[in-house]
Amino acid sequence: MTPPQIAEIDSTSHSAPLVAILGRVDLGVNGDMETIETPYGQVEAVMSSLGGVPILLISRHGKDRLPPHRVNYRALVAAAALAKARRLISVNTVGSMSPIPGSFFLPDDFVEFTKARPNTFFEDRATHVGMSRPYCPQIQEALGHGLEKAGAAASRGVYVCTEGPHLETPAQIRMLSQYGDVVGMTGYPEVVLAREMCLCYASLCLITNQASGLAEGPLSARDVGETTERLAPVIRQILEEAIVRLPVERRCSCHRALDDAHI
Repeated sequence: MTPPQIAEIDSTSHSAPLVAILGRVDLGVNGDMETIETPYGQVEAVMSSLGGVPILLISRHGKDRLPPHRVNYRALVAAAALAKARRLISVNTVGSMSPIPGSFFLPDDFVEFTKARPNTFFEDRATHVGMSRPYCPQIQEALGHGLEKAGAAASRGVYVCTEGPHLETPAQIRMLSQYGDVVGMTGYPEVVLAREMCLCYASLCLITNQASGLAEGPLSARDVGETTERLAPVIRQILEEAIVRLPVERRCSCHRALDDAHI
């Protein structure tokens, strides 16, 4: 099965309410484990529900906890499409280059400084999807509603993605702060791959720390994990409030991303 064929599977259907959620947050829901075969590899996911809405939970790093630069982003996004999800909400942890840690962030745009990640499904055909609005406005609006209902503070701006897996140096942060507001390692290339699959995509970022050189002490990966675990119930509430608000019909242009993309 070719990437275009995957993208075209029921791509304009408004009857399947399944929402894929990509991340490593434990939402405390039970479900059935499914193995999804994709042209890019095998993906294990949990089929469950949240707020009465069917969801597909996909662990970005998998059971082996792969580092960000080795995550099989193409397989993850293809799995969501093959499961007939038409919306993909990504939960990402980020370091802040300005706001207070513990708050949330909704990206409106992104800049990437990755090096070795496959970033397209179309290796054999010139295909240029538009990214003038990288994140689905319908999902962003729903996430904004979820944040408000949960009483969670959030800011918006530009997400900067680095290759990792090491945390950034203070000098890197000084440079990157000229390009964006938060820094992470997982928001790209999934945002572009989702667009190529005609999926609606948006990111809910959890600010777990201040970026290197801005924090009072040294940063550690353990701090990131502890903050994520502590705020997992809030993340669940935000997502639940958001997905129940999503209309069945997709009124955005995400599902038409390939209409004029091929040369």
